[in-house]
Amino acid sequence: MIWLSDKNAPELKSLKKTYNIEWKNITFETWRIWLLASWSVTISDESWNVLFVTCGIKEEWLNKEADFFPLSVEYQEKYYATWKIGGNRFQKREWRPSETAIINSRIIDRPIRPMFPKGFINETQIIATALSSSNESDLSFHWITWASLTLLMTSAPFEWPVAWVRVVLTTEWGLIFDPSFKEEENAKLILVVAGTLDAITMVEAESKEVSDDEMMKWLEFAHNIIKKICEAELDFIKNYEKTFWICKVEEFYNKPDETLYSSVKEFLTEDKLEWLYNIWKHEFQEALNKLDNDVKEFLIKEKLVEISEWSEIEEVMESMTFVGDLVYKRVKEVMRKNVLLKEKRLDGRKINEVRKVIGDVGLLPRTHWSALFQRGMTQALSITTLGWPDDIQIIDDMYEEDTKRYIHHYNFPPYAVWEVRALRWTGRREVWHGRLAEKALEAVLPNELEFPYMIRVVSETMTCNWSSSMASVCWSTMSLMNAWVPIKAPVAWVAMGMIYDEDSWKYKILSDIQAQEDFLWDMDFKVARTPVWITAMQLDVKIKWLSMQVFREAFTQSKEAVTYILWEMLKVIPETSKSLSPYAPRILSIVVPVDKIREIIGKWWENIQKAEAEYEVSIHIEDDWKTFITWKNWVWAEKALAWVKNLIWEPVVWEILLGEVINIIVWTWAIVEFKWKTWMIHISKLSDKRVATVEEVVKVWDKVEFEVLTVDKEKWRIWLKLIKKLEA
Repeated sequence: MIWLSDKNAPELKSLKKTYNIEWKNITFETWRIWLLASWSVTISDESWNVLFVTCGIKEEWLNKEADFFPLSVEYQEKYYATWKIGGNRFQKREWRPSETAIINSRIIDRPIRPMFPKGFINETQIIATALSSSNESDLSFHWITWASLTLLMTSAPFEWPVAWVRVVLTTEWGLIFDPSFKEEENAKLILVVAGTLDAITMVEAESKEVSDDEMMKWLEFAHNIIKKICEAELDFIKNYEKTFWICKVEEFYNKPDETLYSSVKEFLTEDKLEWLYNIWKHEFQEALNKLDNDVKEFLIKEKLVEISEWSEIEEVMESMTFVGDLVYKRVKEVMRKNVLLKEKRLDGRKINEVRKVIGDVGLLPRTHWSALFQRGMTQALSITTLGWPDDIQIIDDMYEEDTKRYIHHYNFPPYAVWEVRALRWTGRREVWHGRLAEKALEAVLPNELEFPYMIRVVSETMTCNWSSSMASVCWSTMSLMNAWVPIKAPVAWVAMGMIYDEDSWKYKILSDIQAQEDFLWDMDFKVARTPVWITAMQLDVKIKWLSMQVFREAFTQSKEAVTYILWEMLKVIPETSKSLSPYAPRILSIVVPVDKIREIIGKWWENIQKAEAEYEVSIHIEDDWKTFITWKNWVWAEKALAWVKNLIWEPVVWEILLGEVINIIVWTWAIVEFKWKTWMIHISKLSDKRVATVEEVVKVWDKVEFEVLTVDKEKWRIWLKLIKKLEA
């Protein structure tokens, strides 16, 4: 960090440079604000978005025994950035992070973490803050770029510049980089991609009717933009080094001592590791523990570790914590080799084989229906709840208030993985997987006119042997179908893995990876599909130089896996249920003309209040004047619907109507009531013959049939003619 004092700080000149990327001017600036932050950078663009990222790397008071990289990423939304007061009546300060902030924090973390070497244990913190926003577009894609830029300013072992782009495909404007919220509304594809100069490292996608070939095409387009941003980062760092200097960060590592690995490798032959195959998850962990003990005993017996003559064997074995890392490395080495050379997986499946899928629907009798999915050991119970339009979720984050009609909540309790631990608030992982499921299913949901319900699906992970998110998507589809939601097509989700050897360039793609295979893969690829199209995708890559050919093969193999899963799903429930659950609310919908809405509402909402009380229903009117009636009693609902239709009724010439005479005025006018409105029939239109008084033809309370002769909407005059008096 630059040496600063109160004397020289005002004289410090910032470094600022603007880059044109895809016809958008984006400005990088550092040393303008936050002078005591270790490293910081701001980004601004032509739309008055100003974003700020700081990075701090701890060099003292570290946990030297840490066996993971302690990276923390926080994304802060500031209401002032979008001119909002925000909060509620009682709390105006930014408080618990919104779902958007939680997801953005995880988005930044995922492509940044793999760029650090294994064993690096300096506590590293990245804080991203929105200072100013045009309120017109999602700023999330900038954060990874700016986190990368601040890390490049350090001397930390951050390997490569990383960038992130957001593009959408629309039917009107084609492919758009850095789209606005409006451009995203009806997008065919929303694609967010992170990568380096040479490879794509992460993908998030949601789409409608997008094929594999189209997805590949747009991935290549996104990567070309990523390269330009990475080049801009490197150029800015060159200028930064000339203007300032990059001070040395003291690096700390906790790497396993591998001096005895050759001996461990010789002891742990492939035959001894054979019994790790075809056993279940808990037995696998017990087997690894047994191998740890065997290796410790071997090293002690062969006197490969120093032992004091006063030491107890049990104490020595407990102190040999490094053995676990050596066993882990050997097991991983053998298993990867067996997959690459023999296509031999831990549970005996073929590399493209999916575990057996079974399921059931309607397990919970008092819910709005449910479904249980089981693939191998992994189980997910998905429950669908249908709500009234008033139940719709309001999204209150940094941007303008929005609503969500479909929400998917994912839960992962400790018992799902044989653990005992305290239950906490919903974590980032659970929020993330819930959002993934929403992306996968949103494309096939009916619109509000087709199905005016608020929809909530909750996926409870009952047992997990990897990819519970896949299970939640698959059986949420079945739960929706069981709950009478007319989805356009069933959606299935599959988790794919890939093992790659950098020396030989050989690789194998694995379908439906399980928990024990988690530490093997170099690429984690999840894709959701209908029988024809991709609806969502997630990709994480741990290696460099991943070619597009690997993506193409992964798409093809995933399609085969999803086809099998869909087939098994449709065996359980081949079509959407024919009726709602008896415990689900009922809704009728009607579109009301704008000029008629006042008549329905009445003065001070008195008409709606009267109808809700009289018919025991709830009437909900949206901004576009769609009107929904919800009820518990079908008879009263039909009466309420008739009441609305009568209020918005308009007469048509030659229309034949039925009404009741409620008054007679000055012997010349018969007042007829129809659809809660009154109309007048002149004495001359009561009969073809001359009539002296109205009462010669009709009397008060007579039921009559009459015809509309003319309609003058400007003056709202209607001329009617009596056809006949009806018999009592």
